[in-house]
This record gives sequence, C-alpha cells and structure tokens, in this order.
Amino acid sequence: MPPQADPTPSGVLFETDTQTPDLGLDKDVSILKKARPRKYEYVWFNIMWFLFLHVASAYGIYLVFTSAKWQTNVFAFLVHLCCAIGIGAGSHRLWTHRSFKAKTPLRILLMIWQTMGFQDCIFEWARDHRTHHKYADTDADPHNAERGLFYSHMGWLCVKKSPEVLEGGRRIELKDLYDDPVVMHYLKMMPILCFVFPTIIPVYFWNETWLNAFLIPTILRYTCGINIVWSVNSFAHVFGYRPYDKSLNPRENIAVWMFCVEGFHNYHHTFPWDYRATEHPILNMLTPTIMFIDLMAKLGQAYDLKTVTPEIIKQRAQRTGDGTHHLWGWDDPEFTEKMKLRYGITNSERKTA
Repeated sequence: MPPQADPTPSGVLFETDTQTPDLGLDKDVSILKKARPRKYEYVWFNIMWFLFLHVASAYGIYLVFTSAKWQTNVFAFLVHLCCAIGIGAGSHRLWTHRSFKAKTPLRILLMIWQTMGFQDCIFEWARDHRTHHKYADTDADPHNAERGLFYSHMGWLCVKKSPEVLEGGRRIELKDLYDDPVVMHYLKMMPILCFVFPTIIPVYFWNETWLNAFLIPTILRYTCGINIVWSVNSFAHVFGYRPYDKSLNPRENIAVWMFCVEGFHNYHHTFPWDYRATEHPILNMLTPTIMFIDLMAKLGQAYDLKTVTPEIIKQRAQRTGDGTHHLWGWDDPEFTEKMKLRYGITNSERKTA
C-alpha cells in the first residue's frame, strides 16, 4: 500500500468512537478536510449507464403526463417510497449505524425494499457509508465533498476508488455485516426486484403498455431514487447551516429535506447513531423513514431505538456549532414549554414511563 494511503479519522460512527462528554472527537477535524490531486480512472460502464438512465427518465417524465395510466404513476410513487424506506431505515440506520435493532420479519422486509432500490448491496452500501462517516471529506471518503459538487453527487461512481478510499474501507469494522444472513444472501434478487417486477405488475394488473411500465415505475423511479440519495451527499455537504458542529462539512438544508426527506445532515454527522433525522419532533413526524421506524417500534418489530438527549445536543451546539442552533434546535422560540415537555423525552424514558 502506498505511504499516502494512511487515512486519519475525521468523524464518528458509533457512541464508542466519541472522545468528549458531548460525544465528539477531541481534535479539530476541519484541518483534516482535503482533496489531493489525483488521476482518475474512469468506469465507462457506469458513465454510459447513468447517461442512459437520465435520458430515458426524461422521456419517462413526458410519458407520465401524456400516456401513462394514473395507476402506473401512483404505483411508481409507492415503489419509490418503499425503496426510500428500505435504504433510509435499512441500509442506513439499521445496518450502517446500528441506530436501532429489528426482528427478523422487519429485517427481511427492509432487505427486500432496499434490494428493490438497487443502490448496491447492503454490505457494500453500509461499508462505503461507514467509510464516509469515519473519514468524512478527506481523501478516504468515497464521495469527498472537497472534490466538488458533481464529484460528491455522482462523479465518485464514475471513477475507480482511490487507494485511500480502499484502505479506509479495509479499516472499518464489518463483522456484524458478515455475520448477518439477511445481508449476505440475497444478491441475485436485485435485478428482479428492481427492474422486472415493477415492469410486469402494471402490464398484467391494469393493462399498462410495456414502454410506460418500463420507463416510469422502473427507470424513472430508479433514477429519482439514486439522485435523491446523491443530493444528500452533495448539496447537503455544501449549502446550509451547521448548528451542531461547524468543523464538519455536512449542513442542515431544509430544501434538500423537502426534496429528499433527508436533509438535516449536520445533526446526522454529529450524532450518526441517533435513529432520528433531527432533534425537531415535528420534522421527524413528517419524515417517512422515521415515521416507519416509530410504527415498527409500536408493533414490536423495532426496538432499542437510540437517541441523544437534549442536554447533550445543547452542550455540543454551544461548544462546536456555528451559532444558528436557535433556528434549528430546542432553543427555537417556536417551541413552547408544553411542546418540549411532550416531545423532548428520549426513547429510553418512554420505555420506562
């Protein structure tokens, strides 16, 4: 391995990684952010695949308004929603950050929905995302935002991984993923669930045309799904506020949240093991992934949901935030004392109440 491939952690993954009472690192990680010049090796298959997806999706948008049946459009949205939850609750919160635990039926359901989303297999998704958090915005970050908006959005998938990224991935603890049979034994289902089923169902159940069925609930839905996830990696790392830790590139971006329903990224990178999208209870109740996890908890399928207490959040915001916490956190004047009393308890307190 070349000498330069020796990445230094710039972020935390789990509670056990923290070094300060307010759950951070005891160093200034802003000095670690970098993007050394590198020679890119293009992955031409991915480039041509992405080109096809976006051109075909443009035509799919035209078909949505001109010839598709309403059932097809509704079906495409529902499939997209399932995929988003499979990735947001499954690959992301359950398997990457271990922010809650799930019983086998829920794990299988999330695996199916994540597979339908076809954003790589769970193992590689979780490995790359753990690497992203551990070495955020350094040369070991797979989609380092220091390399520009396009690179962090989709350019990183158009080139081969650098030695630093590969080495960073090797240093990530992955035993829990290797030991999980739900994670490791389903790869052959990916093309069937993502491309075959969403095309066949509209044709046989409401007599949609093959072209509409292929381009709308399959190609257009898939292209929208990947761009939504990419937008969090790109736009939410460049635009917005940093009320919790100003040394981190990720930001709170309400526009990204409105489009992607995931956009409170400074909070997430500051406390990545928290299953919630934000400390704001109202916004959590408007986030489908969080609503789904809460519903599964009530049904007994999800348990041990991890949260960070308001006291720790406030301490961290005061120590490392950019001063905008009054716009995003509990000190927002729009929160009344009654609302704080009702929504400000942690999950563990709810369990013992």
